[in-house]
Amino acid sequence: MRVKGMQEEIDMKARIGTKSVWAGEKEFRVFGGTQVPVVLSVAYDYNDVDEWYDVAMGLKPGYTYNRMSNPTVRSLEEKVRLLEGAEAAIAFSSGMAAISSALYTFLRPGDRVVSVKDTYGGTNKIFTEFLPNINVQVTLCNTGNHEEIEAEIAKGCKVLYLESPTNPTLKITDIQRLAKAAKAVGALVLVDNTFATPINQNPIRLGVDLVIHSATKFLSGHADVLGGVVCGSAELMEKVYHYREINGATLDPWAAYLIIRGMKTLHLRVRQQAQSAMAIAKYLQKQPIIEVVNYPGLESHPHHDIAKRQMNGFGGILSVVLKGGMEAIKLLLPKLQYANRAGNLGAVETIYGPARTTSHVECTLEERKALGISEGLLRISVGIEDTEDLIADLAQALAYVETQMPVSLNNK
Repeated sequence: MRVKGMQEEIDMKARIGTKSVWAGEKEFRVFGGTQVPVVLSVAYDYNDVDEWYDVAMGLKPGYTYNRMSNPTVRSLEEKVRLLEGAEAAIAFSSGMAAISSALYTFLRPGDRVVSVKDTYGGTNKIFTEFLPNINVQVTLCNTGNHEEIEAEIAKGCKVLYLESPTNPTLKITDIQRLAKAAKAVGALVLVDNTFATPINQNPIRLGVDLVIHSATKFLSGHADVLGGVVCGSAELMEKVYHYREINGATLDPWAAYLIIRGMKTLHLRVRQQAQSAMAIAKYLQKQPIIEVVNYPGLESHPHHDIAKRQMNGFGGILSVVLKGGMEAIKLLLPKLQYANRAGNLGAVETIYGPARTTSHVECTLEERKALGISEGLLRISVGIEDTEDLIADLAQALAYVETQMPVSLNNK
């Protein structure tokens, strides 16, 4: 791994907003440009065969073939690494490529994974379909039951996999507490930090080994590129890198450039999104048609105290359960003016979507019910629009639903 240079020392000391703009970029700029260039060359020319060999074997820094490494992609990896406080980072072609590669790098037939029931739907499918196919045992625990999770960890496992906040129910796990339990049995701890972002949560400081991001979401922030990143210790990331090198889920340099550009405003975007999400959550708590509001920033959230302790902010995602279920959602969504109805999150535009067409589209109705995901659950990814406009938009849409559909207002 590289020895820290002066610029890196400066980057490490900077505050998070400054890191978002500057970290990991200067050494990759060329010709006096102020931005990291998109290097599209697939291969790199060497006159000296011995130097070529040394670079290919990782004995010297450099580039040989884009499946292995690329200057634009390396700049993105450095930026995420520095924001998360990790020793190394590896970028992937999508968030799911990052998640699956991290798991398959370290798991072998006969190993055991402990996780929670409330992970993202694609991750849940890895646990319920793909890992069992290679004889990896998976135990999924109730997300909020820390005692149950600790008991399962104590039985022995190779990997503890957590997601906090969870998608789409916004449940919180005590990362530091569970990481300590995992270390006691020699397990690796992996955390999907997509919802929190490095702005609001740094799992490595809580004892986590590997942090995973779907860079498609908040890191990019503009809903125009796919990507994923895994970061952690240099020793572990060398193994993840080797898996990616051979299996080939490499991030395209143009995609890396777009994510780098998006990350420059990450701090500002997340701050506005969290501010609006809190205001919207408080507003929706007072609406008769809303049965449940899931947002860790609310004092009513069952694990608000844990979120307050381990997070720097509560994020830009909330979910609600509407009385009237899917019928109410179908009435509501077309009436929203400042909203994309889409299977994405973390963008500058506000995005609405029910779990059955977004986070858990891969799951059957029965599987969603087993995971505690109601058909009336609606995920809201808050954008950077003015808070007042978003609340006014919700107000008029909810008023329309109430006129079209008689809903019991008991206990409200």
